[in-house]
Order: sequence, then C-alpha cells, then structure tokens
Amino acid sequence: MEKKKQKFYITTSIAYTNANPHLGFSLETIHADVLARYHRQLGDDVLFSTGTDEHGIKIANAAYKQNQSPKIFTDRLANKFQDLGKILNLSNNDFIRTTDKKRHWQSVKKVWFKLKKNKDIYKKKYKGLYCVGCETFITEKDLVKGKCPIHQKEPEVIEEENYFFRLSKYSKEIEKIIKSDKLRIIPKSRKNEILGFIKQGLKDVSFSRLRKNLKWGIPVPDDKSQTIYVWGDALVNYLSVLDYAQNSKKFKKFWPADVQCIGKDILKFHCAIWPGMLLSLGIDIPKNMFVHGFITSNGKKMSKSLGNVIDPFELVEKYGTDAVRYFLLREISPTQDGDFTEKKFNQRYEADLAKGLGNLTARIITLAQTFFAQSLISNKTHSSKVQTKIDKTQNNYKAFLDDFKFNKALEDIWKLISFCDQYIEKKQPWKKSNTQCSVIYDLLFALANIAQMLQPFLPETSEKIFKQLGIKFLRKTNPKFRIKKSELLFISHVAY
Repeated sequence: MEKKKQKFYITTSIAYTNANPHLGFSLETIHADVLARYHRQLGDDVLFSTGTDEHGIKIANAAYKQNQSPKIFTDRLANKFQDLGKILNLSNNDFIRTTDKKRHWQSVKKVWFKLKKNKDIYKKKYKGLYCVGCETFITEKDLVKGKCPIHQKEPEVIEEENYFFRLSKYSKEIEKIIKSDKLRIIPKSRKNEILGFIKQGLKDVSFSRLRKNLKWGIPVPDDKSQTIYVWGDALVNYLSVLDYAQNSKKFKKFWPADVQCIGKDILKFHCAIWPGMLLSLGIDIPKNMFVHGFITSNGKKMSKSLGNVIDPFELVEKYGTDAVRYFLLREISPTQDGDFTEKKFNQRYEADLAKGLGNLTARIITLAQTFFAQSLISNKTHSSKVQTKIDKTQNNYKAFLDDFKFNKALEDIWKLISFCDQYIEKKQPWKKSNTQCSVIYDLLFALANIAQMLQPFLPETSEKIFKQLGIKFLRKTNPKFRIKKSELLFISHVAY
C-alpha cells in the first residue's frame, strides 16, 4: 500500500509594493523555494505561496508621487514581483495579492468579524508616533536620535479614534508557545529577542485607521469610516491562499503553515501579533518561523528607503539564474546579515561554479565518452570508499536542510566535488588499467548524486547534468536521496 503523502505548506512574507523588487526579497523567496523543492524530493504534497502586500499609506503616497492611481501603481509592481519569481526559477504554487477582492478580502472580513465576535476588537481614541516606513506606531524608546532606526526618518504624531486588537490578552499564551517551541523560531537568537520583547508585556495594537486618512485599503466591514490597518489585512494572506473564507478542503488540508520565511524586521508582527490573531480565531499556530537577516551592499544595509538596492533582474541577466541563487545561498548566512559585492560574486562564480562544479562535470563526461564502452555500462564493481563519501554527504545534506542551513548543505556538496577531483587525480582513469572502468563508473555515480542534491538549489544546472548523463531528470527520489545503481544504467548513450 502506497504511503500517504505528507503535506508541506511554506510561505514567504508578502512583498511591499512601494518600489521595484530588490535582492533582499529575492533571498527570502529563494530560501523558501529550496525548502519547497527539497520537500517535493521527499515526496511531500507541497504548497508554496508568495505574493504582494499592496495597501497602506506608503504605497498610496508612492503612487501619487508618480501621478498614478494606487491601483495602476500596484498592478504594475505586482506584475514585476511575479516576473521576479520567473527569472529566479521559483516553484511557487500560488501568488496572493492583498487587492484580490475575491480571495483575500473575503478572508480578511471573516477574520475581522470573528475577532470582533470574540471581543478582541474594540474602539478607542489614540495618540502616538507613527512610522510610515514601518506602517506601525512606535514608542520614543524605539527611536534613535529621534528617528526610526530602520528608515532613518522622524515619525509622525497621529491622533485619531481607531479599532484596536486586544493583543495584551494573549501575551502569556504567546510567550508559552514560543518558549515550548510549539512555534519554533529559527535562529534561537530571534526566539530570545521576541521573548525579551514579550516579557515587557504586549500592548493592544491599532487595527484600523480613519478612512479619510487611509483610503487605499480594505474598509472595515461594519464601519465604513475606517480602513483595516495593514497588519489586520496583510497577515491574513497566509489564510487567504487556502480559501479560509470558505472553510475549504484546502484550508483543512494545509493549515497550519509548516514554515513561514520572514525578514528580521517583521519578527514582532509575525511572532507576536500573528499568533495572537490565530489564538483569537481558534486555529493552529504555524510550526516554524524562519527568520533571515539583511543583505548589505558594501557594508551598508540594502533598502529601498536608503536607495542602495541591487536590481536582481540585472544580476540574473548578467550572470544567470543559478549563479545568483548559488551566491545568495552559499555566501549569505541564512540567519545573519550578509554582504554583497560584485567582487565576492565573481570570486564565488569562478571558484565554485566554473572551476569547481563545471570543471568536474566536463572531466567526468569527457572520460566517459572517451573510455567507457557501452558493454561496460552495467559494470557492477563499486568503490566502497566512494559510496561511503556519498552516504556521508547525503546524511549531512538532509540534516542541514532540516535545520535551514543552506550554506552548510552546499558546502558539503562541494566537499564531495573536491573529493571527486582528488579521486580522478589519484586513480588517473585516462590510463589503461584493470580498474579504469570501475573508476569512471564511480565518478558517474558520484556526479549523478551531486546533481540530485543540487536540484533544490540549482534546478537548471541539475537538469543539465542529468541530461549530459543520459538520466531522466528526477523530480523526486526516496527519502534518503539515493540514486540507485539501476538508475545509473540509464547512462546508455553517454559514450555515443
């Protein structure tokens, strides 16, 4: 009896459409794509969602500055983010937009009424400091020299009557689920950070703005004088994708999210406000919150607000999709800030892709084409040393990916590449000997396994290697990622 597939639901945060995509968001989507492809390798039923956050004052202001309506402005940028997914070769199943009235708005309305029914939405007058860049109220202690530390701008003083979400009610319970790892936060430093924040006591948060001040957004369904504030709108996207408003089979199957990928700047919203909302709604908490750092450019934070962003479209056009994916996954720490410079990019490209993987693939294929007779393809002799090295790499690969350590998984694959280079030099298979065919067989077998492990990281490169080997591109494998010896027998036309 065939084993029932496990579900795996993974999301990115949704990109804010106030400017063109930059490399920082590319990092997050590639992280999610690797995990989605990896779980497809495991045979899981994967739903991978990303999308765009299209409401708010900052977006409306950006549109008006370009003499465009917010609708035209966000349509253009949403298309741009979908184009980004294509050039990065993302395998997402869905792309949600917060301007989607059919899917998203209906789920937001359902959430609003349910929160209100549970007496967790109430109205009060409020005066506070508001950062347009963060789309949130902040306190004076959050400021550095009177400015928001992220956007380097002084906040506005806002005084109006809004609806608030009773987050304080869930403070202790949120603390408990994070401490117990019911909501596992990766890395641990971010878990400690949010626990320190919660320990101070969570305060109720504004969930609406006066509509006369914020017209670009979803109206509060039972009070047209108010607009649902960004987090009461944007966070719901993870449910909208699953047709939560209809209580669909999709929602019942895929919720809770198995992994949610976010940047460290939205940690508080996703690990405090979001769990609070879900607790009020009476539905399960996400299992894992994976938090990445920022990409810096020559040592400075890369930010649309600071104007020092790197265009991923230009980078891909110059170097290719897999080269960009490789640099971001190998050079940038998954959970810490990492620096991008063109010099570092070129060094990685030349050393690891051109001279490393590319050179090894060419050497092995050339050896096979030159010396490997068709009658010897089914050679059963196999080096235990090579098999042991492959097994060790496979085990490390799985452990690292299960722990979100993309760079470490790649590092181990490249150790296997280095091992193969040394094996060639030691065995010198271009010289006629009794072991010549066995050595080439070992190398073909190792290269096939390297290609298999590279699938989640470098899908185009992996497929090209399989094609050169004459192996049908394997989109999934067994749980241990082993390519069987029988599959290697597909290499029947390498020499011809």
